[in-house]
Amino acid sequence: MKKDIILAGVGGQGILSIAAVIGYAAVESGLYLKQAEVHGMSQRGGDVQSHLRLSDKEIHSDLIAHGKADMIISVEPMESLRYLPFLSSDGWIIANTKPFINIPNYPDEEKVINEIKKQPKNIAIDAETIASDLGTAKAANMVILGAASPFLDMDFEKFKNAVKFIFGKKGEDIVNTNIKALEAGRKFAQDNK
Repeated sequence: MKKDIILAGVGGQGILSIAAVIGYAAVESGLYLKQAEVHGMSQRGGDVQSHLRLSDKEIHSDLIAHGKADMIISVEPMESLRYLPFLSSDGWIIANTKPFINIPNYPDEEKVINEIKKQPKNIAIDAETIASDLGTAKAANMVILGAASPFLDMDFEKFKNAVKFIFGKKGEDIVNTNIKALEAGRKFAQDNK
């Protein structure tokens, strides 16, 4: 098993939480893990990206070459397009459809979503609406991760265990909301792949 993943979004959208949950689930699954330094976190709203590599064999580099990513997981739609050169020809793109408009010349939203949907393997999901319906838009990152989970080749229970561990100090309500968000994203992906 090998998965090379690009995580993308903007500062404040929970990219680090996605990485932590995947990392915890991978370690609990007995996998090797390497993550490149997360870039762009210095200011809220700045672009953020990270390379995350998982394998059942030792990993020598933490960077993913162009055309080799198995998946782009993006909490911001335009940011998913920025990293398309990394995506392999049979790779998945999992992207939120709700933009974080932080620049005056943000491209037409419909065109951005259409570009995502041109990819042969894509899940375009309105994660913020789903998360809001569950009680908090802050769980949109877990909706996105849930949508990616069917394609990560790990037992879904490992992701739930990771959420319990990562968010456990924030209380049972936060844990339960994030697990519901994870489950809702997974169901959406399974119904729309």
